[in-house]
Amino acid sequence: MAPAAQQARTAMIAVAVALVMLCLGFASVPLYRMFCQATGFGGTTQRATEQQLRELATQDHSGIGRKLSVRFDSNVAQGMPWQFYPEQRSETVQVGQKTMAIFIAKNMSDKPVTGRASFNVTPEQSGVYFTKIQCFCFTEQTLQPGQEVRMPVLYFVDPKILNDADNKDVQEITLSYTFYPVEKDGNQG
Repeated sequence: MAPAAQQARTAMIAVAVALVMLCLGFASVPLYRMFCQATGFGGTTQRATEQQLRELATQDHSGIGRKLSVRFDSNVAQGMPWQFYPEQRSETVQVGQKTMAIFIAKNMSDKPVTGRASFNVTPEQSGVYFTKIQCFCFTEQTLQPGQEVRMPVLYFVDPKILNDADNKDVQEITLSYTFYPVEKDGNQG
């Protein structure tokens, strides 16, 4: 093979490798998110499917008997002009039973502010069993100046947690949220 052909081949391989690396860079965040949602890695909670909700509605949870304490943690990122806190700091829940928690957010600024909440569960290994049915964290929240809102989280702890050796000693699960400002068109809110 002629040196010019070798150089062209090497250049084509380098371009192909660079394109593959670029694609992997863009795909890494969604792939990591899918991995965390599938495995509960890093305390990522689950989102209830219609099938799970149907099964949950038909099951009798009174015989399960196991209760857990769920603690609620709330934070706002630096520069986020909101007050944000749970209505109750903790509650005792029946494993497998739908439960609702309320969080309160208030915009303390004189302009509309849009935020998005990130969340996690600790201990991390219990995240795969903590299933949210409805949550304010699934969408952006815009609060007008001085506006206060009550935001529900409807959830359940999957009874499968009772058969997991890594979770047998779990007595308390902490659901933690942090609100971050969302930038729109270069401006906050």
